[in-house]
Amino acid sequence: MLRVSLHRLSPSARCSCSPRSLSSRSQTFPSAKLRSSVSAMRDFSTSSDLTTKLLFRQLFEKDSSTYTYLLADVGHPDRPALLIDPVDKTVDRDISLVKDLGLRLIYAINTHVHADHVTGTGLLKTKVPGVKSVISKASNSKADMHVEAGDKIYFGYLFLEVRATPGHTQGCVTYVTGDGTDQPNPRMAFTGDTLLIRGCGRTDFQGGSSHQLYHSVHSQIFTLPKDTYIYPAHDYKGFTVSTVGEEIQCNPRLTKDKETFKSIMENLNLPYPKMIDVAVPANLVCGLQDDSSAEPVVATSK
Repeated sequence: MLRVSLHRLSPSARCSCSPRSLSSRSQTFPSAKLRSSVSAMRDFSTSSDLTTKLLFRQLFEKDSSTYTYLLADVGHPDRPALLIDPVDKTVDRDISLVKDLGLRLIYAINTHVHADHVTGTGLLKTKVPGVKSVISKASNSKADMHVEAGDKIYFGYLFLEVRATPGHTQGCVTYVTGDGTDQPNPRMAFTGDTLLIRGCGRTDFQGGSSHQLYHSVHSQIFTLPKDTYIYPAHDYKGFTVSTVGEEIQCNPRLTKDKETFKSIMENLNLPYPKMIDVAVPANLVCGLQDDSSAEPVVATSK
């Protein structure tokens, strides 16, 4: 059984209100069509270490309004890459893009067990040899790797920090690019459904809690530097990116006090998610894949 070591971390502008349209002995993990007007398709590079460079792409699945994010370290010889929140319907598009860009896909990561679409992680594992699926331990879902708050997920010289942000579901996590001179700046937070642009995920099913979500956002996301980019799992109004500073001042729900926020969330009167009865059971077993024969990777802390 392969054992992977993860390092633990301490969970540690006025805005216009107009949103924009696992190394020291730490093991580095083994190594289309795009949306017509996709934003943030730029490369990030650090000023202090020009050999470390993040390639970043934001992709969209229109039926569920889901964003999938591709990140890769193109400064590393292996050009390792990962996908955050892939969708089954767009797996072929994502694989094609990875090949076009000359990357090596090593991880397919989910922010939580989705209720509105089937994850693409299972299909990716059948189509791309060596890809490992990743999700939080608290999600109680099958995956090759289960992460917890404070873990670092390395891809090349870069890493994502795992922050536990339950509330939309019990197993929600936010992935944040590393804090350091050799990591991308400004930082980037992939918030799943916990924090949306000028909104947040609903809290009325899958063990949701408005109290937990409010605490998660204020303690784990709003404490990040104000210029940190916010990249959610969904958007229904055409927005693509926000910042911590913008959401602290402009989010119409999370700028309120806790009791007002709770009242807002209890009175959303949202319809029952049309895909939930299909998506949740599938996503609890890594999507459409029967991975009973897959060799698990056990995460251990140092």
